[in-house]
Amino acid sequence: MISNKTTGKEISVVIIQGPTAVGKSDIALQLANHFQTELISADSRQVYKFLDIGTAKPSKEEQEKVKHHLIDIITPNEESSAGDFTRDAHDIIVEQSKLGLLPIIIGGTGFYIKSLLEGIFQAPDVPREIREKLKKTSEEKGSAFLYEKLKKVDPFSAKRANQNDLNRIIRALEVYEFTGKTITQLWKEKPSTKRNYRTLNILISEDRKILYDRINERVDMMLEKGLLKEFENILNMGYSQSSPGLNTVGYKELFYYLDGDSTLLQCMEEIKKHTRNYAKRQFTWYRKIDFDLTLRASNINISEIIDSISGFVE
Repeated sequence: MISNKTTGKEISVVIIQGPTAVGKSDIALQLANHFQTELISADSRQVYKFLDIGTAKPSKEEQEKVKHHLIDIITPNEESSAGDFTRDAHDIIVEQSKLGLLPIIIGGTGFYIKSLLEGIFQAPDVPREIREKLKKTSEEKGSAFLYEKLKKVDPFSAKRANQNDLNRIIRALEVYEFTGKTITQLWKEKPSTKRNYRTLNILISEDRKILYDRINERVDMMLEKGLLKEFENILNMGYSQSSPGLNTVGYKELFYYLDGDSTLLQCMEEIKKHTRNYAKRQFTWYRKIDFDLTLRASNINISEIIDSISGFVE
């Protein structure tokens, strides 16, 4: 185990980022084993209990070998946010540093990691009745109606969402209705506070063609592992299409199969397409970041990463 030395009050943190299906988890497990430490998941979907296969969650065996924080912490009917992640991850990082452990963050939810490193805007507490009114509107007129409204009042927030991302749409609209200002305006007026971390930010990337093939193969494997059965079990627990956790690629598409609107094959093709689209958005996101180390997944040398981390911590 390498002691987590700090500079002043800075805490040294290693971050492993990369698009979905690139192979981040295997690399992070090897690093955690080598440095005798634990992993902090920065995945907005793996926080949900029961959503195992469709989120490519680390297996029980892998979680027994290496402790993973922020996995399986809420149920599908609950909501999770970047603010929740930032708070929880920071507390874990501080605790690990006190124990002499090297915090390693692993995940593909770039906005979560950005929020942790740069701070996050604390939105005002909006009265519940405003949210309930917007929810009722969505039930009567559909999420597309609210999305069009959001595009008019807050185009920037609309670009970060899509018309099916109801929670994010409602959050942006309720802030606007309550304050008369967009979230973007409030961000500029009340800049967030950065955390005092010293980071080694590593990107695991891959040629798009290779990655898209991996995505297609992984989705097929998910079905073989029992994705449909897992989905049906979750519904039998009482969760439904309105549960925030089930608004997740790999699950939301299966409602069309159960409703008889699509064949299982068509739904699986939609999962592949939506996952590839997600990976494409991740590539776009990563282009805006200056990484300390960028590696191609098909040409990984784990020793090179270990040497880089060792040099960073010393």
